[in-house]
Amino acid sequence: MKLATLDMVIVLAYLAGIFVLAQWVSREKAGHQKSTTDYFLASRSLPWWAIGASLIAANISAEQIIGMSGSGYAIGLAIASYEWMAAATLLIVGKFFLPIFLRNRIYTMPQFLEERYGTRIRTLMAVFWLGLYVFVNLTSILWLGSIAVAQVTGMEQMLALALLGLFALAYQLYGGLKAVALTDIVQVTLLVLGGLLVTGITLGHIGDGSVAAGFSKLWAAHPGHFEMILDRDNPFYKDLPGISVLVGGMWIMNISYWGFNQYIIQRALAAKDIREAQKGVVFAAFLKLLMPLVVVLPGIAAVVLAPELAKPDEAYPTMMRLLPGGILGLVFAALVAAIVASLASKINSVATIFTLDFYAKSRPQADQTHLVRVGRIAAAVSVVAAILAARPLLGSFDQAFQYIQEYTGFFTPGIVVIFVLGLFWKRANEAGALAAAIGSFALSVVLKLAWPSLPFIDRVGLVFLLALALAVVVSLATRPQQAGSDLIRTADVDYSTSAGFNIAALGVVAILAALYALFW
Repeated sequence: MKLATLDMVIVLAYLAGIFVLAQWVSREKAGHQKSTTDYFLASRSLPWWAIGASLIAANISAEQIIGMSGSGYAIGLAIASYEWMAAATLLIVGKFFLPIFLRNRIYTMPQFLEERYGTRIRTLMAVFWLGLYVFVNLTSILWLGSIAVAQVTGMEQMLALALLGLFALAYQLYGGLKAVALTDIVQVTLLVLGGLLVTGITLGHIGDGSVAAGFSKLWAAHPGHFEMILDRDNPFYKDLPGISVLVGGMWIMNISYWGFNQYIIQRALAAKDIREAQKGVVFAAFLKLLMPLVVVLPGIAAVVLAPELAKPDEAYPTMMRLLPGGILGLVFAALVAAIVASLASKINSVATIFTLDFYAKSRPQADQTHLVRVGRIAAAVSVVAAILAARPLLGSFDQAFQYIQEYTGFFTPGIVVIFVLGLFWKRANEAGALAAAIGSFALSVVLKLAWPSLPFIDRVGLVFLLALALAVVVSLATRPQQAGSDLIRTADVDYSTSAGFNIAALGVVAILAALYALFW
């Protein structure tokens, strides 16, 4: 597959346009130097539409489009539970978590841990997040994105990987979060439009020109690929273990990701106020309901149109070969948009955590301009490290999306325990938090080795309960925190939500119920 001249013009116009737009929206008034609040939190001025679009742009990238299409090819629509349950999770985040974070003017998740518990847990989790973002998130986006770019353009994969990383770095290097968030509405619009075009064209091929007929034929030919709840005899039951997907560990995975993940929650922390943040979260929830049409259905369609693929992750790039000239350029630009937006988000969050939670702590006398410069250097180093590590870490995996979930599942139970207790139980102390963090990893490893047949989502749920019990026992068995050491205020937090939020939340829940009833 090669890009025609028209396709190349479209892609290059997108790249040039989004780069110029990012620099323009993040410009400062004459004489004003960017502060850390400007650079890392977009001056705490993001509107709801930027928050919602940026949440999705940060989330939907190569590991979602390429990886989830690959899982759709191998497993089917059941993989969409990650998307649809995320919509419900976002409502919880908006209702219960954001009011506390914004009331206490939190700018990073490690900062929250320090103000709530102490410095040791902050340092431990900051190191963990830096490692996760660079060696799991950045590497996976670069690797999967480069697969698509190489297949579409014929470019050598490592060259494609390096160019993606360097463009994403340059795109956000000057403006920081403002450059990312205020352009993400363009990125998400292009992403959704491009994804729907791929879905429509592939279903049209199956249905002889009719999208509806193509969907009906696909469902009739492969009904097993449209089951949301897998039976025990399904070969992929271990990846998505039946009803426990709805009531077990996937909740823990989603709450950790959407509630306590720096590169996700950072958008909401940069809101004008709590109402704006909550409107943005609801907007993102509705977009998540739409995502399986964009990222899963093309993979299922590939089961009919390309049944002999060597690897499931080749499904989406293969479906792109069906696109006519011009449309291919638009869809390819949408894929690049998703990759660049998500990369830029992770890069900015790595810079935020390194600068504010490590460097600024060791150099309290450093001025704002110097800290912004350090953040830019940290961003550059993270990209270079991810480029060098991508092939060794991900080159041998068939379904990279599942690899990501499996790896992060070792840590997420402890993260959720630490934050939930920190938010809602004042007796929790640093000893209990450390016990949950270390115990989560240790218990996950022990269970994986001792009980290898246990699905990892079930393992996540079980480890969460064990880590929760461990944190409670250790907190009660050790001395309470000293008076004044807990700086997080919750007594005066207002959890009320607007009528608009409540109506929209009911709409999201109703749609979810209908979808699961239809595809049960």
